[in-house]
Amino acid sequence: MDFGEYELSAEIYDEMFLSDGSVRKHCRLLKKILDELPGSEMRAIQEQVSRSFKDGGIVFTVYGKKEAQERIIPVDCIPRLLAAAEWQAISAGLEQRIRAINLFLDDIYNEGRILADGVVPPEIIHDCPQFRPNLRGFRPRRGVWVAVCGTDLIRTNDGFVVLEDNLRVPSGVSYMVANRAATKSNFRRLYRDCKVREVETYGQILLQTLSELAPENAMDPEIVVMTPGVFNSAFYEHMYLAREMGASLVEGRDLVVRNDHVYMRNVAGLKRVDVIYRRIDDDFLDPDAFRRDSLLGVPGIVDAAKKGNVSLVNAPGTGVADDKSVYSFIPDVIRYYLSEEPLIAGVQTWCCRRPEDLEYTLDNLADLVVKRVGGSGGYGMLIGPASTPGEREEYAREIRKDPADFISQPTLEFSRAPCLIDETPEPRHVDLRPFVLTGMETRIVPGAFCRVALERGNLVVNSSQGGGGKDLWVLSD
Repeated sequence: MDFGEYELSAEIYDEMFLSDGSVRKHCRLLKKILDELPGSEMRAIQEQVSRSFKDGGIVFTVYGKKEAQERIIPVDCIPRLLAAAEWQAISAGLEQRIRAINLFLDDIYNEGRILADGVVPPEIIHDCPQFRPNLRGFRPRRGVWVAVCGTDLIRTNDGFVVLEDNLRVPSGVSYMVANRAATKSNFRRLYRDCKVREVETYGQILLQTLSELAPENAMDPEIVVMTPGVFNSAFYEHMYLAREMGASLVEGRDLVVRNDHVYMRNVAGLKRVDVIYRRIDDDFLDPDAFRRDSLLGVPGIVDAAKKGNVSLVNAPGTGVADDKSVYSFIPDVIRYYLSEEPLIAGVQTWCCRRPEDLEYTLDNLADLVVKRVGGSGGYGMLIGPASTPGEREEYAREIRKDPADFISQPTLEFSRAPCLIDETPEPRHVDLRPFVLTGMETRIVPGAFCRVALERGNLVVNSSQGGGGKDLWVLSD
């Protein structure tokens, strides 16, 4: 495969090459193998990798204006490599971050010290739609509000930065494992020679984590995965995780609350449930606690959790900590609870609820990325440099209607990695989403869902916006 026309830029970090064109040390073996493979063979490998996703029914749902469509996630066959030292630094930073976030959530729903001390403005918390006042006084098992976190990271020339925390129902781990299976089967010798660390044990590590969060009197805990149903965009993943853990996959209609305990309906009658790994948003979880019109949830399930009779993972109310306005305060949260400096930086953020930040954002729309504070999936955001004057004018009108609903950030030139485009390697922007599991301790599987902006020059990696994925290899040494 010929890298002769591969584009490099001193302003953009490349995951395989230094800016002078030399290969990064930990990527030399991969580059050597790619050089030896003709374009036709690489095309065949790419087809096999893509076919494995199609044959496995590995799909996601894209929601359009009129209808939802199921799609096979595009996957690139060239793995992205991380050196052992890089992964060690990432892991330490993510473990620090989730420790602080769990302490923060426990505090704001109980003593509220961080708000009283003025480190985080109370109005940002209390105005957040994901803050649940009816959970005040609640403490989940072992103080773990967030047991499963998928933090999105990007790399610039200055190092890794956290783009956002996904704390409510983070998805993508099934794609991480599927990417690994597909890529590994086509590069077996290279995989062995690179001494890649394994990710296939994720399901068992998740099971161990959930078991550690079971109510204290549950000796052999019954664990279920709760899904909104087949029409959810991540339903494939819900099935996958239930199968990997040997857990039952249930919908709300399969569960019932009796005397503040949760039971699962089955052919033998009712069976008590100890841990619910929920993949359903707070709003629809319990019509008695949140949206009364929800037909997906289970009446009384939140009260059962409050009384310690069932563990909800992640705990309801965690979404306040991944609100995009709160995101800008996480470095201060780390300093407050841990008395440590953040090991991984965040992105400078302007909160439009502040008059000075609003004016700055409106004056610089052409250069900024603007997002709704509760948005996700790449929907509803403005990428200034890729927008037209008309789009910016329309977006500015929306910002002025409700400034508190928007934040803005600089447009970052984050890293690129080689992708196979029509038998030719071309650079494409990539991020990574490692999965952080917290029970009695924090465990991070050495891998991530690496997302790719497959269109040339595009900065949006979300699958819902045309992005794809690739395997991430964490090397042992």
